[in-house]
Amino acid sequence: MQNRGYFKILLLEDDELFLETLEEYLLDKGYKVTTCKNGEEVLDTTFEESFELYLLDINVPKINGLELLSSLRESGDNTPAIFITSYNTKEKLLEGYSSGCDDFIKKPFDLDELLCKIEAILYRSYGKKDRFIVIEDDIVFDVSNLVLLKGKDEISLSKKESELLKMLLLHRGQIVSKSEIFSELWGEEIYSSEGSLRVYVNTLKRHLGANVENIRGIGYRFKG
Repeated sequence: MQNRGYFKILLLEDDELFLETLEEYLLDKGYKVTTCKNGEEVLDTTFEESFELYLLDINVPKINGLELLSSLRESGDNTPAIFITSYNTKEKLLEGYSSGCDDFIKKPFDLDELLCKIEAILYRSYGKKDRFIVIEDDIVFDVSNLVLLKGKDEISLSKKESELLKMLLLHRGQIVSKSEIFSELWGEEIYSSEGSLRVYVNTLKRHLGANVENIRGIGYRFKG
């Protein structure tokens, strides 16, 4: 799968050595990985950040994986999830699928088997969607999460800067008028201004150079 570095995985595992092994393997394969050691930590983390995949051990402290995923699903979080488990009973598997998981992998397992399951789920969930817009060879915009990435590093943009970039990219090669931008970014807000827009455009130009073009008196264009 291409662009692995743009997929973020949350890994829940309370065995520290095993956690480090999995994290190192996934990082080596190009994924971004956030690790947690208990269910409560996962809830706190997912409240602040979004992910493309959850890898969840079932038997973990505070909130077990089954209860955790059920809670996430009830809150409207449909992020694909794979359970890591030593359980092998039919009842436990059914319980796992009932809680909302997409797949299981049973301990002990080969790391390459895990990679195959990860890539299959990510492809089914995201592979056929035009989620990432390539700006230059190493610069990509994640349309779903409004994140600008250079290599594996995120370029810091404000929410409105990200929304402006998305608007320009979705109309790449076309002029987007100032009135369209004001309507889309500010709506009914009364404090939108030419000055604010110029600040956002200058920030984008600082990161993306001449790709962001000012069409004097009319609006802006992202060169196609």
